Amino acid sequence: MILICRGCAAIKRIAEAETLMVEIARIAAELSYSRSEFQVENQELDLGEARRMKRSIAAGAILVLGVAIVAAEAAVPRPQQKSMSDEGGRVLALEKAWNLALEEKDAKALDMLLANTLVSVDIDGSVASKSEFLASIRAPDYKPSQVVTEQTSVQVYGNAAVVTGTFRVKGSENGKPYVRRERFTDTWIKINETWQCVASQTTLIPGK
Repeated sequence: MILICRGCAAIKRIAEAETLMVEIARIAAELSYSRSEFQVENQELDLGEARRMKRSIAAGAILVLGVAIVAAEAAVPRPQQKSMSDEGGRVLALEKAWNLALEEKDAKALDMLLANTLVSVDIDGSVASKSEFLASIRAPDYKPSQVVTEQTSVQVYGNAAVVTGTFRVKGSENGKPYVRRERFTDTWIKINETWQCVASQTTLIPGK
C-alpha cells in the first residue's frame, strides 16, 4: 500500500509539472512577438532586451521543471541498496560458520547464529528448541570430527532467506563412529540487521 501511494504521488507531481510547462509555454508565446510589434507597444525596449526577456522566461521554465522532476523522483520508491546476491552470500557464509562451530563444538558461536525461537527437526523426526539443540552439541558423547557441505543454494526474499543443500558429517556418538550424508533446509530471518536461523530441518540420505 505504501509503494502504491508513493507511485500515485509521483504521477501526480509529474502531471503538475507538465501542466506548469504548458502554462509557461503559453506565456512565452504571448511574449514572443516580432520586433516591430514590440516596438509599437513599447518604443523604449530594443530587440536585444526582448531576447533577454525571452531567455529569462525560458530559464525560469527549465528551473521550475527541474524542481518538479526532482520532487517526483523523490516520491518514487528506491530499490534496496543491498542486492539480493550480496545478502545471499552473507547467509551462505553463516552456513559455513555453522559447520565450523559444529566441528569445534562451539555452542557459544552457534548461540549467535541461531534465533531464540529456533525449531530444529533432526533426521529421526525429533523436534528441538534452541536450548535443547545447544545442549545436544555440548553433550560429551557427541564428537563430530568433520562437517563438509557438498552443495548449497540460497533464495532471498527481502528479510528472509531459505538455504537448501547437502552435507557430509563424520564423527562418533555414544561411542559409535558414523559417516552419513544429510539433506537440509535452513530458514534465516534478518532481525535488527542480523541474519539468524529460525528453522532447520535435516533428512538422512540413505547410503548406496
